[in-house]
Amino acid sequence: MRPSISCICKHLNPFHTKTRFIILMHPKEYKKEKIGTGRMTMLQLENSEIIVGVDFTNNKRVNEILTKEKSSSFLLYPGEDNFNLSIRKSTEIIPFMGENPHIFILDGTWPCARKMLKLSTNLQKLKRVSFDNKIKSKFIIKQQPEPLCLSTIESVYTVINLLKEGDLEQCETKDFLIPFEKMIEYQVEYILNPNINSYRPNAKREVIPKDRYKKNTQRSIIFKQGS
Repeated sequence: MRPSISCICKHLNPFHTKTRFIILMHPKEYKKEKIGTGRMTMLQLENSEIIVGVDFTNNKRVNEILTKEKSSSFLLYPGEDNFNLSIRKSTEIIPFMGENPHIFILDGTWPCARKMLKLSTNLQKLKRVSFDNKIKSKFIIKQQPEPLCLSTIESVYTVINLLKEGDLEQCETKDFLIPFEKMIEYQVEYILNPNINSYRPNAKREVIPKDRYKKNTQRSIIFKQGS
């Protein structure tokens, strides 16, 4: 679905997980986002699927999963009262989540994700899991609202590794982020070395990693240009 020069298919290495990941993707993310990581996550996980929508209250597929897997369905979403995978003892994970949990993930901007949850009464009833973010996002070409925020693929990567610590998963994750990293490399290279006429050929560009996080609605500039 991308131009051949920026295709990441050769970097994909999908594997199976006991956990099924259901990526609930906002329509804006599905239609307009060219560097979204939700689809990339699905391509890396054999036991996953994408469902597009905003209000999932009456979504046939979502409710089918919830009805069939009621005791083992969870929503990945931050919060103080959640089952925090980062601080729970490894021996607590399987008793709480079961051997084959289903984890729903809201894929969209944070305002979109909040709206999806607010409208979806069936998701509101789910037990929630979360984690303490100890890594810095590699998504330097986009800016998140807070330091704890990660892209979808980075969040899933973190969750799978925590589930491995609890002996729920035994998969190998070392190559999981490679497609994501290659995409970032391509985007940064394109910024630093543009090859289309719409860019100034003599411009000096410098990529500025997102070491600060926005506190307002204005988006940051990820590269600066000089004469």
